[in-house]
Amino acid sequence: MGYAAENIRNIALIGHGGNGKTTLAESMLFVSGATTRQGRVTDGNTVSDYDEQEVKRQISISATTMFAEFKNHKINIIDTPGYFDFVGEVYEALRVADTAVIVVSAKDQLNVGAEKSWKYVNERNLPRAFYVSKTDEEHSSFEKTFETLRDTFGTSVCALTEPVMEGEKVVGIVDVLRKKAYKFVGGKRQEMPIPAELESKVEEHYSELVENAAGTSEELMEKYFEDGDLEEKELFGALGVGIAAAEICPVFFGSAASGLGTEVLLDNIVNLFPAPREMGEPIDGSAPTKLIVYKTVSDQFGKFSLFKVVSGKVTSDMVLTNARSGSQEKLGHIYVMRGKTNVEVPELAPGDIGAVSKLSDTKTGDTLCDPKAVDAVPGIDFPAPCYSMAIRPKTKGQEDKVAQGLARLREEDVTFSVTNNAETRQMVLSGTGDMQLDVLCAKLKSKFGVDVELVPAKVPYREKIRKKIEAHGRHKKQSGGHGQFGDVWIRFEPQDESEELIFGEEVFGGSVPKNFFPAVEKGLRDSVTRGVLAGYPMVYLKATLYDGSYHPVDSSEMAFKTAASLAFKELVNASPALLEPIGLLKVTIPDSNMGDIMSDLSKRRGSPMGMSVDKDGNQVVEAEVPMAEMGTYAIDLRSMTQGRGSFTFEFVRYDEAPANVQQKVIEEAKAAAEAE
Repeated sequence: MGYAAENIRNIALIGHGGNGKTTLAESMLFVSGATTRQGRVTDGNTVSDYDEQEVKRQISISATTMFAEFKNHKINIIDTPGYFDFVGEVYEALRVADTAVIVVSAKDQLNVGAEKSWKYVNERNLPRAFYVSKTDEEHSSFEKTFETLRDTFGTSVCALTEPVMEGEKVVGIVDVLRKKAYKFVGGKRQEMPIPAELESKVEEHYSELVENAAGTSEELMEKYFEDGDLEEKELFGALGVGIAAAEICPVFFGSAASGLGTEVLLDNIVNLFPAPREMGEPIDGSAPTKLIVYKTVSDQFGKFSLFKVVSGKVTSDMVLTNARSGSQEKLGHIYVMRGKTNVEVPELAPGDIGAVSKLSDTKTGDTLCDPKAVDAVPGIDFPAPCYSMAIRPKTKGQEDKVAQGLARLREEDVTFSVTNNAETRQMVLSGTGDMQLDVLCAKLKSKFGVDVELVPAKVPYREKIRKKIEAHGRHKKQSGGHGQFGDVWIRFEPQDESEELIFGEEVFGGSVPKNFFPAVEKGLRDSVTRGVLAGYPMVYLKATLYDGSYHPVDSSEMAFKTAASLAFKELVNASPALLEPIGLLKVTIPDSNMGDIMSDLSKRRGSPMGMSVDKDGNQVVEAEVPMAEMGTYAIDLRSMTQGRGSFTFEFVRYDEAPANVQQKVIEEAKAAAEAE
């Protein structure tokens, strides 16, 4: 059935990996009647984790969109990965969700995934709620978890549910807002009296709710001070306003595996969570049609573009304009998605989420508009890749197959990049971490039939000389017929004007004819691509041709080009040195990690440049660090800070490498050359 915008809810389930987001999504689908059985992650049969790699690893890798129908409302649910390597999927979901439900475990309480989730929603000023999962498992405590959340995030955090306990076992749930308790019999909830020992706790939570609700307007605050309470309609309305403004953060609990608490959560999503919005404002259904593509899915049947209608409505066979490219896109069939199942629909209301196949020129983050009102909405800012490895096929000759496979995979996941480094002759794959790169390699094998391996990306060193020399290059070859003869004297000296070779000539008396000067220069320019120490490009070099000799018959351009390259080899006597790339590292960390970070920077030959504090109270350390020491930094930083740290790293300049580093690089280059 079709749904009006006010009867649609778009929620994203976010939080730390393993906290139960996928299980909660399964429970919501099952309790609402969208599915006839509840899948389990361990059985590999959940609606949202259907990808081969997700089933195998028992984790979410991609943001999956589903929908449930509950009490004449459509609830679009986007289940996101909790592992930081797949944070781009969270960014996609939060771009179109109208409320984020942060799932935390009653066993682990507050963890880094919840902290980062709160940061993400704060950056977007997005309405949010907490769902405390696994409350029926051993060593779990809703009360401890709730107190931790309230202490960390403030009094806007308020409980809408309270567990009914028998000893250590959860046997029921109290809906604080309605002051009703329920127990579960045969999978169905039945009302029960609120236990006497819980009455004061429920009243305490209720008072906190009313106080937060009253704070949404002066009029309600006055009434609250006079009467000490609010009418039910006023309370519900004010809570909805407070949640929509991200000023109230409700907390629910449950056990998604058993279904405990799921129906109460669904009730409150329908009654309290905001209807669809765009950048915080209600969606205008009467405005020209506009949609944002927030995710792309490629499978054996083609490409699906998932979108949210941000104004107007969308119908099949509609023609829209891509605001980025200006191209026309015909939508064709429109679908709503429940995991890997597509359900065709004739139209989608403003604020709804759907999918369309076979768009020719549309990417994730693009806006499609009515051709008469082309205006892009903000796209999605993904984190820059920070972990790089070289990728190569295990069977030579399949490089094109690897490149084509990665290009297809990048339609789905724009958080990784691929570059062909001509200098190091490597294809470099960059992403957010080792797990993401490992998954990409597995998908290359399963989807495109190409076996690959990852090896460390080579560092693009440079070479230079430190003293001036005069070098002689002579090429003489005699055989039947014409011989080959070229003879040059070249002065080589360091310069600091340009990385490029500076070539000049000071030939007197025609010892080398002018028509051979370009051949000498060409020989040198070819030579500087492979230096004399370890085969890296030679930079900051000036070469002056000042003398030589020629043969009127045997001299040729090729002979002088060869003579120049022979002279270049004499640079081994010009005190050559290896230059290494240096980058500026900006690492953002909690203050408690400062000691570990500074110690680690010292091991990486880093030079601290300064420190500051960001708006969240984190320390920002700036340091110059050799690129050669940064290969595993993304993984190491995550380990040192339990995932709380982040960094950027940008190339700054080349510096002369220490003698021990130079020696190591030269030996590795020799070994590689011998292996070839």
